[in-house]
Amino acid sequence: MKAIQELKETVSRLRSLGGCPWDIEQSHQTIADCLIEECSELLESIDDLNFDLMLEELGDVLLQVVMHAQMAEESGHFNLEKVANEINDKLVRRHPHVFGNKKLSSTDEVLLQWNEIKAGEKNQSLDDTAWKSLPPRLPALLYAREVFKQIQKNIDYPTSNLNMENIEKTSDRLDEDRAGELLFEITAACRLSKIDPESALRKYTNRLMKKI
Repeated sequence: MKAIQELKETVSRLRSLGGCPWDIEQSHQTIADCLIEECSELLESIDDLNFDLMLEELGDVLLQVVMHAQMAEESGHFNLEKVANEINDKLVRRHPHVFGNKKLSSTDEVLLQWNEIKAGEKNQSLDDTAWKSLPPRLPALLYAREVFKQIQKNIDYPTSNLNMENIEKTSDRLDEDRAGELLFEITAACRLSKIDPESALRKYTNRLMKKI
């Protein structure tokens, strides 16, 4: 696409001799937090369904991708085209029901097929991939949600060291407003108790995982 090529050329010029001093000084590590910040701002625009802002924030996230690809190209590892080819090949390979002759009729079948193909690519069995490795920088709340999702898929509740009776009782009377209220109250209580809620939740989730 012409626009993507123009963006790539712009970033290349910013990074080249005579370009922008700030851009030239950056590395994968120095701009890593920028990606987190830009993704957070994009998520906010998605929550608000603010499409004008979403357009801008998607561009900011795309810039981070192009910057990292440009740095990798400069060091001789890969380029933006390789990044695009890699993800395109993966999408085609893992959707034989779209790009091949196989027929599937449900989302559950699609997800099972995706996991089977992924396991085959990594020379693993489905059992080996049942517990998905989660990014260490994932926010604690998302981390806890993903861990519970894996617990739901892979083990019986009685052996999970979770008080499922309390969890299910709470979920029966929970809606989005009440959930927000409870989360805020817990966060505020942590603040008063000089407890970092992010750290507390992450540590608890890690302890839970070790017991499973």
